[in-house]
Amino acid sequence: MSSILFKNLRLPDQPEKITELQVEDGRFTQNFANDASPSTEIDLEGHLVLPGLIETHIHLDKACIMDRCRLQEGTLEEAVASTSAAKSEFTEADVYQRGAHILEQAISQGTTHMRTHVELDPGIGLTGFRAIRRLQRDYAWGISLEICVFPQEGLLNNPGTEELLCEALESGATVLGGCPYMDSDPAGQIQRLFELAERYNCDLDLHLDFDLNPRGMTIPEVIRCTLAHGWQHRVTIGHATKLSALEPTQFRETALALAEAGVQVTALPSTDLFLTGRDATHNVPRGVAPLARLHACGVTCSLSTNNVGNPFTPFGDVSLIRQANLLANVCHLGTAAELARCLAWISEESAKLIRLQDYGLTPGCKADFIVLDADSPAAVIANLAQPMMAFKGGRQSFERKPAKLFMPASPSVGSCCWRPWCIAHFTGEPGVSRP
Repeated sequence: MSSILFKNLRLPDQPEKITELQVEDGRFTQNFANDASPSTEIDLEGHLVLPGLIETHIHLDKACIMDRCRLQEGTLEEAVASTSAAKSEFTEADVYQRGAHILEQAISQGTTHMRTHVELDPGIGLTGFRAIRRLQRDYAWGISLEICVFPQEGLLNNPGTEELLCEALESGATVLGGCPYMDSDPAGQIQRLFELAERYNCDLDLHLDFDLNPRGMTIPEVIRCTLAHGWQHRVTIGHATKLSALEPTQFRETALALAEAGVQVTALPSTDLFLTGRDATHNVPRGVAPLARLHACGVTCSLSTNNVGNPFTPFGDVSLIRQANLLANVCHLGTAAELARCLAWISEESAKLIRLQDYGLTPGCKADFIVLDADSPAAVIANLAQPMMAFKGGRQSFERKPAKLFMPASPSVGSCCWRPWCIAHFTGEPGVSRP
């Protein structure tokens, strides 16, 4: 029986207090079995410990393909078309290699659980799905991978797609996705997806209302179907950027309806900022689902990466902390409580959204956690703290060594060393003489 004592660490609820954690057979425990001594002790040198971060919405199968695409307009339509063209040449080995690169980055950024969306249609078949299934197995040592299959290029208007979705759900996929705005009958796709979700007893995660025109929202149809099928707290909508364009009264009515139906919202700030608002000549809208206002109305929320290195988002490093910092900037969230909530949207609130069991730092939870050099949870987001190491089931998955500065032993007079006289030189502060 493996037992580890992690000592000299700080927890998020009492960041000023030094404490310890006990792990036995990959889970946190109150006491070791039979009060035995731990087989291993690890000193975390007073650093902050947080539960592992959770990526709730990413596309591993189409990551890192910018070298195959020509980006000219930067629109959603161009992104869909150019990615579809590139997808026609995907192979299982190709998807596996690109997905592995992203998973390794994610692990080193402190992510221990991920829900990835995988496109299925008659053109790509199950090629991407098979590659992601292999990744799910091969990288379980560092990250738990949950697979959501969805019809990026339509369902009702794309014969053969439904059969592929069903085959994948019978072969290891556990979540069903959708993209109603790409269908000839958006409401019809939503209704059919709920019927399939009920048949396979799976959660739904839909790309929805991805523009800044407040008209034509499909959120009401999702709410209606959620209640009709009894699927409360099992439905998530991603993007939902139309919410940012609603006037206050309509927004509040919609947010309260989402909360009552248990429909959850994931914001994808990098992609949403990159693709929306391009037709504005001035006062460019931010176009990101307003998570703070949704949270205030009782909606369960998360934020996530979505895409990395493709026409939907031509950049990224799979850092959820960076995404949370970006959202804080965009949505004017700067108090300690607001920054801590941004952290929750990539950790405990995300766990709630995907119904992840045994998440946290308390006895009985799986020992998936990260270690950071930060004073508090809020400081993690404010200072873009990089995880120093992570543990998956109590086993270390990576380590990042801190930067080392090589300052001269005796700096010359002209060097920038931030001594008092140097500060005075830049600020014009009186009373400090230069040596």
